[in-house]
Amino acid sequence: MRTQIALKPEQHAGVKRKAAEMGVSMAEYLRRLIERDLASPGPRGVISDIFALGRSGGSDIAAEGKGAVADAVEDDWIRRTR
Repeated sequence: MRTQIALKPEQHAGVKRKAAEMGVSMAEYLRRLIERDLASPGPRGVISDIFALGRSGGSDIAAEGKGAVADAVEDDWIRRTR
């Protein structure tokens, strides 16, 4: 089945470059990306579900719940995007 998509110029250039590096067509590169995305499990929950964890009343986590979780999530994101 054929599908048309509109890409920004920098996206098109990036897709073209990555496909060439892999030795495949742009269409094959995009098919592989889509297949990998569809095969990966989606989010298992909402981050806000864990905000109440550790609220025992005596720890810093209990007092700083959302802030501590937000810091941990941000630190993880920064590590993965470097």
